[in-house]
Amino acid sequence: MPQSTVNILSPARDKYVAHAAIQAGADAVYIGAPVFGAREKAGNSIDDIAEVVREAHTYGVQVLVTVNTLLHDDEYPQAVEMIGSLYRIGVDAIIVQDLHLLDFNLPPIRLHASTQCDNRTADHVAQLRDMGFKRVVLARELGIAEIRAIHEAVPDIELEAFVHGALCVSYSGQCYMSEVLAGRSANRGACAQFCRMAYDLLDANGREIMDEQGHPIHQRYLLSLQDMDRSAYLQEMIDAGITTFKIEGRLKDADYVTNITAYYRMKLDQLLNEGAVYKRTFTPDPAKTFHRGGIDYFLHGRTPHMANFSTPKSTGEHIGSVLEARGNTLRVSLNPGVVLHNGDGLTMGNEGFSVNGVNGNWIKINKPVTSNPLTSNPLYRNLDTEFVKSLHSERRIPVDIVLSETAEGFRLQIGDRTQTFAYTKEPAKNADKALENIRTQLSKLGDTPYIARDVRVKCPPYFIPISVLNDWRREVLSQKKDSYSPKDGHTAQRSYSNCDLTAQRSATHLMTCKYCLLHELGHCRKVNPYPQGGEPHYLRLRTGTMVALTFDCRNCQMLIDQC
Repeated sequence: MPQSTVNILSPARDKYVAHAAIQAGADAVYIGAPVFGAREKAGNSIDDIAEVVREAHTYGVQVLVTVNTLLHDDEYPQAVEMIGSLYRIGVDAIIVQDLHLLDFNLPPIRLHASTQCDNRTADHVAQLRDMGFKRVVLARELGIAEIRAIHEAVPDIELEAFVHGALCVSYSGQCYMSEVLAGRSANRGACAQFCRMAYDLLDANGREIMDEQGHPIHQRYLLSLQDMDRSAYLQEMIDAGITTFKIEGRLKDADYVTNITAYYRMKLDQLLNEGAVYKRTFTPDPAKTFHRGGIDYFLHGRTPHMANFSTPKSTGEHIGSVLEARGNTLRVSLNPGVVLHNGDGLTMGNEGFSVNGVNGNWIKINKPVTSNPLTSNPLYRNLDTEFVKSLHSERRIPVDIVLSETAEGFRLQIGDRTQTFAYTKEPAKNADKALENIRTQLSKLGDTPYIARDVRVKCPPYFIPISVLNDWRREVLSQKKDSYSPKDGHTAQRSYSNCDLTAQRSATHLMTCKYCLLHELGHCRKVNPYPQGGEPHYLRLRTGTMVALTFDCRNCQMLIDQC
């Protein structure tokens, strides 16, 4: 199956979102298996995945299936049987976290090592390669130099990197907070998202620490990272060795996946000067669907303002500022070009509203503002109703069409499909009209996935009725194509029990984070440390549950542990 050397991998919650991703320009989609996927609410039946495979392979798109949870001993037989079913329906690869699966008799399907395997070093990646993995999904926290070093050390394995979407605050696969505090294991697909919860920040004596304005850091979203957006650095990532750009979001809806996939398709096609043909009714814009802001997340080192302490929700696009609030009415100053519509969603701080009417710079909203707006409070729109209505993309595959003659009639080739037809040849009375008629009818590809790039008639101008040309075109396009089957699937077997890598990791810390609250608050110990005794020691949930903070400055990590 021909593919670009650099691919966009889009998420699919279900077959409908997979369709949206394919039409918007994905080179591959990843979708949850019926069970054992790292999003337990995003499982799909074998029949639905088979339907996705059929559509995807028509467009030369690969289908990857997530089987990336850690398994209990009695679950391995079911998982192996399921992987066999996925192989038989033509799935291109499975994404795996539990390495013990490799001890079983798997079909020769491609294996990709999930980011849950904590893929941070060249040695680790080399071990995965030796076990039979064809691709590794790198840890999100790696910088561009670290990515390049892994590629140079292990050039014979594909490297996949996240490029857009929500961020876990802990290294993937190294978060046990949900499991320990809520009995819901993130490594079993049931994360309770403690990183999106609000906390008090406490010192060693249990007192709330003050921010720079003298306010206590009370019930703020201290671990809630903004979303990743690396769209400005695609060429740099390609040069470092990345072959697949992964969009996060297997719980996201079709609107989000359409918009973000189209955005990266547009960006990548500008770099590669290639691609299929897309009929879009919108201009892609990441800020117009679910959007917490955008950071490159350690790609170029540690940067400030990685988190949003005010809200873990979608903030959307910045559209202006609130100058005054009077009950259910806002007086605003909007950015140039911004037009509001009834039903649009707005956010200001941690409050959300919907638009009920617009009169100049006064906006009627559905409920009164509860906070006291400051002068020029930033105003965001997290739902643009007209943009959402416009989200539609259709993908077309350019094909060359050639009509030539045989001894018994004619041969019609459309792309890689060819068929011969016995037919009596009758010279056309009007050659130019006959040629025009043939080209016009053969180029009418209608609702098929194809669009005519070039139509050539390699024979004298014969008279062929329109109905006959249409029948020939339909017959050629109706040919069944063999499902794509990967030729470089899993062949190596490496005993899990004899491998240095461990799938069933034990919880040494609740979270291990490269993100650091000291740095986020402007008090990195190396640059501007807190006054003695004033450093954060604890996080406290509104329920009173507390966890302890320690800072491993040698390795530039923050650790979260039980008290």
